[in-house]
Amino acid sequence: MKTEERSDSSRPAEEPAAPAGRAGHRPDLVAAGVGALLVAVACGVGWAWQRSNGELQAQWPPLLASWNPHVGPGTPAALTVAAAVVYGPALADRLPWRRLLLTAWATALAWIFSLALIEGWYRGIARRLTTKHEYLRVIDRFDDIPAALRGFTDHIVVGPPGNWPAHVAGHPPGATLTFVWLDRIGLGGGAWAGVFCIVLGASGVAAVLIAVRALAGERLARRAAPFLALAPFAVWTGTSADGYFAGVAAWSIALLAVAATRRSLLAACASGLLFGWTCYLSYGLPLIVLPLATVLLITRTTRPVLPFLTAALTVPLAFTLTGFAWWEAYPLLVERYYQGAGGVRPYAYWVWGNLAAATLAVGLATAAGLRRTLAATPSAALGALHPRRPAPTAEAALTLLVLAALLALLAADLSGMSKAETERIWQPFYFWLLPATALLPVRGRRGWLGAQAGVALLVNHLVWTGW
Repeated sequence: MKTEERSDSSRPAEEPAAPAGRAGHRPDLVAAGVGALLVAVACGVGWAWQRSNGELQAQWPPLLASWNPHVGPGTPAALTVAAAVVYGPALADRLPWRRLLLTAWATALAWIFSLALIEGWYRGIARRLTTKHEYLRVIDRFDDIPAALRGFTDHIVVGPPGNWPAHVAGHPPGATLTFVWLDRIGLGGGAWAGVFCIVLGASGVAAVLIAVRALAGERLARRAAPFLALAPFAVWTGTSADGYFAGVAAWSIALLAVAATRRSLLAACASGLLFGWTCYLSYGLPLIVLPLATVLLITRTTRPVLPFLTAALTVPLAFTLTGFAWWEAYPLLVERYYQGAGGVRPYAYWVWGNLAAATLAVGLATAAGLRRTLAATPSAALGALHPRRPAPTAEAALTLLVLAALLALLAADLSGMSKAETERIWQPFYFWLLPATALLPVRGRRGWLGAQAGVALLVNHLVWTGW
């Protein structure tokens, strides 16, 4: 790292690498086993529940998927990428930092594309964002963007003529406008939209690495890199607009971490602008404020707050002046949600079934890493909140960042507005759970990476996913 970065008092102190056997491997294996058991129970209970009355509105709960073992043109590539990353931790340890960022991003791209292509180019990428529920179905209704925004809330609830498709109605208009603008610059159609979401979604890997390095040091960032590149939720990043949302949210957090540790006014403004845009991509993503606030807690600074807030407020101001009011649309979205599957799906199953879907999305290695995160939480939290204690250690800083994402995910779960499909919807939170894998012992990383790849490959080859 650069000398000036090491001397910045706002950065947490680096610690020597933990011994490979610290705390033993057995508790990690038990945590992974608990995660696997949760998935098995959710599958068994969900299958029986769905067969009895169809209330779950999912053919293969806890995922929105249907059983259909298959292979496809992306299978050889996916196996190759998985094998390369499993043997990649040593490379992540020695690559120059900038090259590591590019390599991680490129690897994530290859992983997402290869998984998507198991279904083939048309079904796996080009068609995904053109179905009856998706954004591309309404592009022609945005010829006059200000007029479309002024009347946007009139078409959220089912009933009035011309109500929006499910995903358009279920999100603020920033999501739809993205694809309208792509169409305007000549990148229209499902293929371009799919590639756009994959590229932006994969870039979140680099954003998370930048944030972890800024807050918890380069050693832990390097240890997390292979796990981020081989994330199981890549199955749903290609192709889903939520992958794009996750990338934008990740860069907002990363830029705030840079602003807090390097005193960058530009980074603070860019972070605020992206956070404002994030809130107009999905109604659930204001919860990203929890990791953002944790960045300030870790670095013990409020310097970026004013430029961050100033930039963030420009987005709601622009939308409001144009005619769309977020706070008026959200109650209508809740009504629309309960008019559809959200009104049928039972909270009693999905409040814990969602967590089983999340386990599949983040993988068993992350479950083991989260065990270590939760074990370290009391001391990390006490240290961070005590005003006279020094800046958090690297492990404590990482613990706090992961914990913030976990709390955001749990808040989304308890809200009842995320019943099913969370393997796709919660991608912006999953990105920040994966760094928990950096807390796992160095010895055994290949085995954990193999487990991560195995989850994604099994899901993608055994079921047709809804996204």
